[in-house]
Amino acid sequence: MQLRDSRRIALISSSYAPYVGGVEEHVRQLARQLVAAGHVVEVWTVDRGEHLGVRELDGVLVRYLPTPLPSRSLRGVGAFTVAFGPAWRRWATAVREFRPHVLHVHCFGPNGQYALALHRRFGVPLVLTSHGETVADDRGVFRSSALLRSGLRRAVARAAAVTAPSEFVLANLRTSYGLSGGEVVPNGVDLDIRSDATATKTDAAPNGYLLSVGRLGAMKGFDLLIEAFADAGLDAGIRLVIGGDGPERDALEALVDQRGVRSRVEFAGRLDAQGVADTMGGALAVVVPSRMEAFGIVALEAWRSGTALVMTNRGGAAEFVRDGVDGLLVDPLDTAALAKAMRRVTEDAGLRHSLAEAGRRRVTEFTWSSVAQQYERIYDRAVAASSAERSA
Repeated sequence: MQLRDSRRIALISSSYAPYVGGVEEHVRQLARQLVAAGHVVEVWTVDRGEHLGVRELDGVLVRYLPTPLPSRSLRGVGAFTVAFGPAWRRWATAVREFRPHVLHVHCFGPNGQYALALHRRFGVPLVLTSHGETVADDRGVFRSSALLRSGLRRAVARAAAVTAPSEFVLANLRTSYGLSGGEVVPNGVDLDIRSDATATKTDAAPNGYLLSVGRLGAMKGFDLLIEAFADAGLDAGIRLVIGGDGPERDALEALVDQRGVRSRVEFAGRLDAQGVADTMGGALAVVVPSRMEAFGIVALEAWRSGTALVMTNRGGAAEFVRDGVDGLLVDPLDTAALAKAMRRVTEDAGLRHSLAEAGRRRVTEFTWSSVAQQYERIYDRAVAASSAERSA
């Protein structure tokens, strides 16, 4: 990356290490790229009760900050009254010590409420990135929380820029939260991670495995995948490997037993980045059965590993995966269609090869460096607009 004007950038994330997930990875990689470009970066994230304080991770200072919010109950109001003052002082101290040029919120939640308050109090430009929290969250917090809904509307109105990884997410912000405009900044993938797998994936009658990776929550659709796998009539030597962990694991294990495919389904547990790459590299295909995806970093990981992709068409993935070219797009709610896609990709070695090669070529468009460069341009505009407003 070329050095632009050096900025002090606060990345204000709803979650961060030691937790793992798409938002955490996006913010971690963005921080690394911005630091490499000569900027000074801090990550401010939500203290979930672990009291991790302030620590350095990957050469970046991370502040774990309390985010109490009011509730309607009398007890909740009392608890908030007690907790808010100390919490606000922690956030205000972060601004005074770091003196950021930009407050960049990732995945609006309690973190966004406090960032909005800081923007109003200190006049620091606000940039907001939605990662699909309003449309693809298992808990549906925006449906149940009027406070979050109103806070997001205010943040959208005050932000110098609003971005999302797909037009699908931006469309929801326009329809439900008053957004005018908005800009797509896609996710990226670390191309330095390479698969060490050497499995042959071009046999005419394959004995191998299909792979699906993600948090084992309802939105990710692993139950749909198991149903489709059980009904697909695949070669008896083909297994299904599910990587990840989450609240639905016990229910998914029970479904595997119910459908009589226990001997052919493996739950691999949580995989680190290299483990994901290696397991994908050995798979016949990667299957993403999500009921909704704001983007789908797993698609990029499959392309990086040179593995054929079967991808949900629900959400943002349909904007960048080209059906029949670098992936097969399918509605996972139609489990018969999902089963058919799995049969196609396992039985047709030529199709697997063409999808994998097209994906391998395509993935070079999605580097974290290019993601950071897009954000740099957004920061430049936000700072310039703020300076012009103050001098007017």
